[in-house]
Amino acid sequence: MKVSLNWLRDYLDLDLPPERIGDVLTGTGLEVEGIEKVESVPGGLEGIVVGHVVTCGKHPGADRLSLTSVDVGRSEPVSIVCGAPNVATGQHVLVATVGATLHPTGGEPFTIKKGKIRGEVSEGMICAEDELGLGSDHNGIIVLDRAYPTGTPAADVYDLETDYVYEIGLTPNRSDATNHLGVAFDLAAAISVEKEGKISVRKPDVSAFREGTAPAFPARVDNPKDAPRYAGLVIEGLKVGDSPDWLRARLNAIGVRPINNVVDVTNYVLHELGQPLHAFDLDKIGGKEIVVEKLPEGTVFRSLDGIDRTLTEDDLVICDGNHRPMCIAGVFGGADSGVTDTTTRIFLESAHFAAGTTRRSSMRHTLRTDAARIFEKGSDPNVTVYALKRAALLLEELAEGKVAGKLLDLYPSPIEPLRVTVRYQKVDDLIGVSLGRERIHYILQTMDMEIVENNDREFVVAVPTNKVDVTREVDVIEELLRVYGFNNIPEPDMITTAMVVAPRPDPNALRELIGDLLAANGFYEMMALSLGESRHYADREDLVAINNTSNVHLDVMRPELAMSALEAVRHNQAFSQRDLRLFEFGRSYHVDGDAYREVNHLTLTLTGRRTAESWHTADQKTSEATYFTLKSAVELVLNRLGIDNYRTEEAPADTFAYGLRYRKGPLELVDFGGVAGAMKERAAVKSGVFFADFNWDNLLRVLPRKPVQVVTPGKYPGVRRDLALVVANGVNFADVERLSRKAGKQLLTEVNLFDVYRNEEQLGGGRKSYAVSFLFASPERTLQDKEVDKLMRGIEGLLGKQLGAEVRR
Repeated sequence: MKVSLNWLRDYLDLDLPPERIGDVLTGTGLEVEGIEKVESVPGGLEGIVVGHVVTCGKHPGADRLSLTSVDVGRSEPVSIVCGAPNVATGQHVLVATVGATLHPTGGEPFTIKKGKIRGEVSEGMICAEDELGLGSDHNGIIVLDRAYPTGTPAADVYDLETDYVYEIGLTPNRSDATNHLGVAFDLAAAISVEKEGKISVRKPDVSAFREGTAPAFPARVDNPKDAPRYAGLVIEGLKVGDSPDWLRARLNAIGVRPINNVVDVTNYVLHELGQPLHAFDLDKIGGKEIVVEKLPEGTVFRSLDGIDRTLTEDDLVICDGNHRPMCIAGVFGGADSGVTDTTTRIFLESAHFAAGTTRRSSMRHTLRTDAARIFEKGSDPNVTVYALKRAALLLEELAEGKVAGKLLDLYPSPIEPLRVTVRYQKVDDLIGVSLGRERIHYILQTMDMEIVENNDREFVVAVPTNKVDVTREVDVIEELLRVYGFNNIPEPDMITTAMVVAPRPDPNALRELIGDLLAANGFYEMMALSLGESRHYADREDLVAINNTSNVHLDVMRPELAMSALEAVRHNQAFSQRDLRLFEFGRSYHVDGDAYREVNHLTLTLTGRRTAESWHTADQKTSEATYFTLKSAVELVLNRLGIDNYRTEEAPADTFAYGLRYRKGPLELVDFGGVAGAMKERAAVKSGVFFADFNWDNLLRVLPRKPVQVVTPGKYPGVRRDLALVVANGVNFADVERLSRKAGKQLLTEVNLFDVYRNEEQLGGGRKSYAVSFLFASPERTLQDKEVDKLMRGIEGLLGKQLGAEVRR
């Protein structure tokens, strides 16, 4: 939000430098993110002074040039060569002295230097209008219509205004500070407390407002909950034209483009008082009535920008008596009812609309207007009529308008100031210092917060209706602290802290450990939104639905993380990033009966090449990431956590085209594999993607109690044996490994599956062949062939008995 210092000075007498005012504003919670100096004329006419042409004659070396001597307030006149046809003796002119920088209209700035023109010395420049940036006229130099003392700065002649504009990062809760008057009250309160003397705020005077004698323009509100207050009046005899310079300067300073005097007045009052107004051309209101209502779903409304927008049944609309939409309430006006150059009569609307209703319509139609931003924070219902009177007086002054009838004010259920009880001791406890009752009362008084009841223990304060976020005792205390000043709270001499014992295992430490491990292996961490689109999960009944007015498409909390990973792949591929190694720590969300359940996950995502494209890679296909690339990463994580002896089964088919699930007992540890085509299609991803989803909560549950230990490799050589086992298709390698280790006892160190062979003609129907290697080793001695052969016979026998495995000879 932009705030003009000169505008603030309309309400306050401020003698502080602009930078200090910025510090005060930041101290009150209105954080100043930047200060910009704004000049009505670029450069502020610095170095330009009034001069008196003492002599003027022809240049001896050029017929079209004049040689002048000009008094600019120094001890001696200066010599200036001038090319203007209208320069003459006795004139009072504007002179750019040596060193002055000019900002010409439509040109680049340049600096005046002393020099010679056709052999004659020139120590300045007599200026035309366009050369000073004051206009576009270049027919001749500016000749002042009255005498000024020589040397008078040109800025004084034109009464130029230099302004400072503050860029304030306004937080969503500060509904009271959406306007200059609200900021002025905060500024006055803070300075009053600092200087211990109350600074008064001059509110615009509307006592001169007079109603007309005609009846108020008829209107009705069909949805009073969405429009608690609706006011308006008719103004006639308007002459639409340009606004005066002072009004244009105010709007330009804060980045609002002036349009015409009627529209500019509504914008001015909005930024002055925080009350949006809307002017309807009275002659375009059909049925001679205003109706505030909700129209049927699918009604088409053409907005001021010429776009046809389809309304929903939840949009509050300002209609005429024929139910023709003229404006989306509090958001945007219509193309067929606004003020034009030929408008002479208007109905001026000032209303209070419900914050939620306005925000939903604003976000739904992507219309982020200044009015919508104010209403969605919570406008002040009790400023609507005051703002209406203020605008009416300005239109009478600037557009020759006249109030033609009674003021309409539909306010069936007046909103009164909220009364909050505050304990004196609670103020001291939360702030950390004792402010004292007198100071507490004084601070509240500076903010126009009236104390309606008071005793030795507590007081009751009436919170102004423009402070919609102040509803509790702690909120009032925050207001006190904000104005008293956070920097005025002394730092304690001693800071104490409680000893906290980290849980075992420490989830944060393990997360950092695995994050560093994956980063060291070429993975990049990603963070996706916890929100998702319900259309991706039409068959799920455990979705956590949300009312997301900011983005209606993201209407559920994500029930799984695979879609988030695929959307990240799609986004990166759109920017030509196709070789991806991503990991994410995140949560999934589910409805679990009458409660909600959150599950922590770690996901890995691979797509594209596993090694960078290079000339020395003979076959680029071999550099592509595969299922086994992902499998090695999965086992890297499990090995680092010390988790082993897990069982395997097929990964769920709804997410994976193929893959494995590792589990330990009843706990699922990880699902990984190639992502199913249907899921990739929903995410609009065409390339192959490999995805792993760890249940992080279950990993923490099965962590070994003892930390992972480094074991010195044995110094005695190992003995390898290979077997080709024919087994039924339903037999998993995990069962083969488990039984082999049982039979091989402590001497069997590795079991590896290095080939799978399928051929029904040779092996028989429903059968396959596993090629398995076994590595035996002892830490104490070299093994003999006969004891290894004995172990292998035991393995063959157990596999045959338990799994029906046959050895291919």
